[in-house]
Amino acid sequence: MFESEKERKTVYRAEQEVDCRASEEMTKRAFWNKYVPGCMEHYLLHLLREGAAFVPELSLVAEVKGKIVGGIWYSKSKVKTACAEHEVLTFGPLCVVPEYQGTGIGGYLLEKSMRLAREAGYPGIIILGEPEYYPKHGFVTCDKFGITTADGKNFDAFMGLELTEGAFAPMRGGKFYEAAVFGTLTEEAAAEYDRDFPQMEKLKLPGQWN
Repeated sequence: MFESEKERKTVYRAEQEVDCRASEEMTKRAFWNKYVPGCMEHYLLHLLREGAAFVPELSLVAEVKGKIVGGIWYSKSKVKTACAEHEVLTFGPLCVVPEYQGTGIGGYLLEKSMRLAREAGYPGIIILGEPEYYPKHGFVTCDKFGITTADGKNFDAFMGLELTEGAFAPMRGGKFYEAAVFGTLTEEAAAEYDRDFPQMEKLKLPGQWN
């Protein structure tokens, strides 16, 4: 049985430099064998923090009994139209350790960080995420805004949310480009980085991506 919010006393706060290792270990546990055997998300998080696109003021962690159990991290992306370049946000990873999944921690991290992003004046958020989950938080497919991926595609997992009404209107006809770090991930580099982490068995499980 899950603890109640009162019992677990979840603290939601900005990530600090001292949290980096614990956040990455948590991220590894959250994603390990989820989509593929093993995972690279903890390495992605490491690379994100080193890049100029990282937005630390929007990146939050959830803490229970002194341990980080969830987190969300943001970076700046762009939508390029024929005549302009528009800055938008992307988040990811967003994750919660397995024993606290389904308790609302991930949803609260998302909603809290979106409020902060709106207050900071960002126009909107574009993601590649689970189409069964993010529409519950207001995301819709990017074809609704006339925005495509860099190679001109649209699909269910490519979603956006305007933080202010009409914010994506000037971006109609544009193409979305993530921060460069998302294109630099390799399995070899991730495996090398992972050597310094607690080792976990890679498993091929039902429901993983092909």
